Amino acid sequence: MPATPTTDPLRRERDHLAASRAALRAMREDVQSLDIRDVTGTWVTALVLQNQIEARIAALADLSHTPLFFGRLDYLHAISEELSEGSGGESFYIGRRHVHDADGDPMVIDWRAPVSQPFYRASRTRPMDVERRRRFGYTGGELTAYEDEHLTDPAESDTASALLAAEIEKPRVGPMRDIVATIQPEQDEIVRADIGGTVCVQGAPGTGKTAVGLHRVAYLLYAHRERLARTGTLVIGPNNAFLSYIEQVLPALGELDVAQATVQQLVAHVEVRGEDTAEAARLKGDARMAEVLRRAVRSGIRLPTEPCVVVRGSRRWRVPAYELVEIIKELKGREIRYGAARDALPQRIAHAVLLKMEQGGEAPDDRVQDAVARNAAVKAVVKECWPLVEPAKLVLRLLSDPEFLATCAEGVLTPEEQAVVLWPKPGRSVRTARWTQADAVLVDEATDLVQRTPSLGHVVLDEAQDLSPMQYRAVGRRCTTGSATVLGDLAQGTTPWATASWPDALHHLGKPAAHIEELTKGFRVPEEVIAYASRLLPAIAPGLAPASSVREAPGSLAVTPVPADGLEKAVVEACRRALEREGSTGLIAADARVPVLAEALTEAGLPYLAPGTETSAEARLTLVPASLAKGLEYDYVVLDEPAAVVAGEPDERTGLRRLYVALTRAVSGLAVLHAEPLPAQLA
Repeated sequence: MPATPTTDPLRRERDHLAASRAALRAMREDVQSLDIRDVTGTWVTALVLQNQIEARIAALADLSHTPLFFGRLDYLHAISEELSEGSGGESFYIGRRHVHDADGDPMVIDWRAPVSQPFYRASRTRPMDVERRRRFGYTGGELTAYEDEHLTDPAESDTASALLAAEIEKPRVGPMRDIVATIQPEQDEIVRADIGGTVCVQGAPGTGKTAVGLHRVAYLLYAHRERLARTGTLVIGPNNAFLSYIEQVLPALGELDVAQATVQQLVAHVEVRGEDTAEAARLKGDARMAEVLRRAVRSGIRLPTEPCVVVRGSRRWRVPAYELVEIIKELKGREIRYGAARDALPQRIAHAVLLKMEQGGEAPDDRVQDAVARNAAVKAVVKECWPLVEPAKLVLRLLSDPEFLATCAEGVLTPEEQAVVLWPKPGRSVRTARWTQADAVLVDEATDLVQRTPSLGHVVLDEAQDLSPMQYRAVGRRCTTGSATVLGDLAQGTTPWATASWPDALHHLGKPAAHIEELTKGFRVPEEVIAYASRLLPAIAPGLAPASSVREAPGSLAVTPVPADGLEKAVVEACRRALEREGSTGLIAADARVPVLAEALTEAGLPYLAPGTETSAEARLTLVPASLAKGLEYDYVVLDEPAAVVAGEPDERTGLRRLYVALTRAVSGLAVLHAEPLPAQLA
């Protein structure tokens, strides 16, 4: 006998989840069963097709810990064309990927599809034809609850979603999770912004700017997959620990082919083994260095004083010096890449020779022009007048030779600034020189002056406030013909060259027309914690409005003074108490204090991890140097000695910004322990 349909709504939803998982398995099995032996012409096409199939199989994986759908929309009216005009509305389950049954009918709609948009934006004042929005709650991968909002029912009161709050407050064990179930209307507008424009997001701690940027990538790949598959996408983060933390977000959304890198990895033309002073790093990161490098690259161009004589057979063809000068001046004035101009120069000289051949009664063709361009006399002119430039060697000379630097920097850098930029000890070779991170960016600039850097379709730049103008230029080169999503918080700038305003940063990035959005509503950091940290804002970012939080968590903040000789013991005990609760714990301390605390944790028998390492049931405590805390988050944070965090930076303002970062890493609770007096702003 056929099964009787259940009247229990929760049971029906569980049945739909089970059926959807079965349909997803069937979709995956269909792809796995594909036989491509008779449809590929060559081994190359076979390999490409096989790679595409394997990527599709991976994208269809059913992740047991990730709910297949998290919501449902019941529309008032029909959307599908197949339904008659007089029929009722349709229902759509909203999830992380599209799932269809054997007949091709959708069982789960991708959250990025247009029909899913009202799940994030519909409200009582603007229901968008949605009668009911249903959210689902999960425990251990099992569907255990649901919650309905009747958007068109005037009798229903407007109450906060308990399931939404529970999802936001879920413990942060392991790497960063996606936020597809909790995206807010203002976040969704950024996520779905058109690919044609660059978006800059100024976001206070806990506002979800990083997650918004990653979900924007996923959305753009959905809406413009063919275009971005051809041009590529890239996520740029501040360090490898941060990239490790976010690396699972896009795969969980079915996107497996997005590259990740730090700025240092983008400009890795030379091995970085040295370190600049703060002032040297600031000057090397100054946008004026671009002009210094442009002059350096072109410093070897010479105007000829002798003609070029090309011998072909029994005849000699002479290009006078003044014609060569005109050719070189014209190429120099066009401001094209140095290498492209150098490649064009022999062809231009050869063309001048061909004109003379035609005047002499010959009829040369393109093959003759190519042969003339390879003539020894032409090559000699090119070598003498437009010499080959090796970017790393050029920058090595610029930073080692005071006279060369003075020539290239005249009127751009003062003599005092030139002295700061110069290496203390001249570099002898590219391989042995003690290059710094700022030097590597200069080499990247010089490389682009010689040969154009390939552009990607879309670049996401996170923690952008910490980049120097020259670093912005390096990133901008990677998206000259594409768009970008720039994410950051001016209050969290902790480098000597941290940007003071987003318009300035976007100018250096090459995207001055970018749209700037500000997120001030926090979802991650409790109100008590963000209000405490915001006391620092007048000193570190006077123009920024303090963030508010949708979450109030009484008792989430504890500030405890302890005797100096008992600080380490108190910190260890605070970590132990935090570990008694569910979730991850981060012990954040000034970099100089990390070895002392590591020893104290070891003696107390508390295992700990390094930033970027995935937590487990056995190890949920991470010891985090303050310099690496940016972008990370933990359920509970124990902050050791705020005064030491401030003192570990070159100046007080940078130190207070570093402290602001450390104070805003907690999701559920923050314990501040100090033996020294707190900064005046927090006292």
